[in-house]
Amino acid sequence: MLLKYFLFIFLLLQYTLSVDVDLAVFNITALDSAHRPVTGLATANFHVYEDGREEKIKIFQPEDTPATVGLIIDNSGSMASKKEDVVTAALAFIGASQHDDEIFVVDFNRRAWLALPAAIPFTSNVSELRAALLQTRAEGTTALYDAVELSLDHLRNGSRQRKALVLLSDGGDNASAASLDQVLRKAQQSSATIYCIGIYDPFAKDKNPGVLKRIAKVTGGESYFPTSSADLREIWPRIAGAIRGQYTIAYISSNPSHDGSYRNVKITARDKRGKTLEVRTRPGYFSAK
Repeated sequence: MLLKYFLFIFLLLQYTLSVDVDLAVFNITALDSAHRPVTGLATANFHVYEDGREEKIKIFQPEDTPATVGLIIDNSGSMASKKEDVVTAALAFIGASQHDDEIFVVDFNRRAWLALPAAIPFTSNVSELRAALLQTRAEGTTALYDAVELSLDHLRNGSRQRKALVLLSDGGDNASAASLDQVLRKAQQSSATIYCIGIYDPFAKDKNPGVLKRIAKVTGGESYFPTSSADLREIWPRIAGAIRGQYTIAYISSNPSHDGSYRNVKITARDKRGKTLEVRTRPGYFSAK
């Protein structure tokens, strides 16, 4: 029995090392023809191709696996009239998440910061998250790119293999040190799925829905543009369900080069009856150097 225990620990340490060094990790949503998530799939239902060559799946995690999730909340002046609706909807998301998810909040206006206390990098405690969401008055300019960059950096500290960000903003940026290109590249280097919610007045000068669409697309996420408070309240639990319904696949590339090049990845899936499914995931990744 003791030997089995030490063997388990050895394999666990070996797995952790390979996750950090070798594995290409993809979070996947499989959808049927009616765009409903398909559950109950196994490794054999998926095939992975990197630059046209099929790869062997090394690790497979089914749906309902705990995740590390960041909520990125725009607190610039343009959000002042929407603050109450945003907090209510974000709390609905938290309520629909798994109890053992790790959640954090990044607030931003003219700068970006982690909203939980320094001693609490992640939590699933609703009271702590509510306080983080409510602590900032919406005012000032918008450092959206800096907020996404900070969130991607903090996400790496999470212990869950499955990682996601939910960004709520009008898409405009007028205060960041980081550029959009820098943020998009960092997002592509991460295994995180980013879901974007665009809220803005139709005639607002600073809105930029195109940015939100680009961020979501390169990470295999989705962008939403609610037109009412009711729409907003419905979207957040839907995103929570999408994160819970994801599968995670990891493989070691058959291309041994560590040259920092971009690798195009295609993942296909079939249901238990052999019917082709729609797969939503990121389109590739940058190899390590």
